[in-house]
Amino acid sequence: MRKVKPENLTPVDLVIFDCDGTLVDSETVATEVLVDYLAELGTQLSFDEALIRFKGGRMADCIVEIEAMRGAPLPADSAKVLRQRIAHHLHQRLQPIEGALELVQSLRVPFCLASNGPLQQIELSLGVTGLLPYFEGRIYSAYEVGSWKPAPDLFLHAASKTGVAPSRCAVVEDSLPGVQAGVAAGMLVFVLQPEQVEPNLPKQAKVISRLAELHDHIDLAG
Repeated sequence: MRKVKPENLTPVDLVIFDCDGTLVDSETVATEVLVDYLAELGTQLSFDEALIRFKGGRMADCIVEIEAMRGAPLPADSAKVLRQRIAHHLHQRLQPIEGALELVQSLRVPFCLASNGPLQQIELSLGVTGLLPYFEGRIYSAYEVGSWKPAPDLFLHAASKTGVAPSRCAVVEDSLPGVQAGVAAGMLVFVLQPEQVEPNLPKQAKVISRLAELHDHIDLAG
């Protein structure tokens, strides 16, 4: 039985979800693939360090940082190899974030998805986890916009396409770049941090440990 709706909920006209690490647990899979790939090339990087460094980042930027860190270039096909390996493991192992399916099924306000990832990978992740039917036609990729978080352009694009003012949007993220993008866009920002809280989060972001906690902060019933 649903508890009585709190009286102090913030009304919103659009909820914008990130994908990786917010709706699907792909950050874990992708980070493990990256660590293993670097080990094959003789570069040792722990899972925890890789997750901290590259969570929510653009693939091209991650490769530049890795090359600077190791003091040598990666193979020219690194991005392609990583994407192929990540896709393979997503097919085999990907799971939705706890409560993601239940949350989107309960929403009565418009919602969409805006991710730094390429559209093909987003659709793969949503398809494997059973979330794709809820987001079809409402997926926005930074690769299509030509601008990546932490720039606010992707979120502003999603709001514009939906016809909602940024101030009436709520962003649900898990990474620092995504949170920074949401704040820069002038949106209400929630950051999913189930365990350790990122120390550099903007003060405007509201930390939640479970997706279900959104019901305690914003009016999702419309």
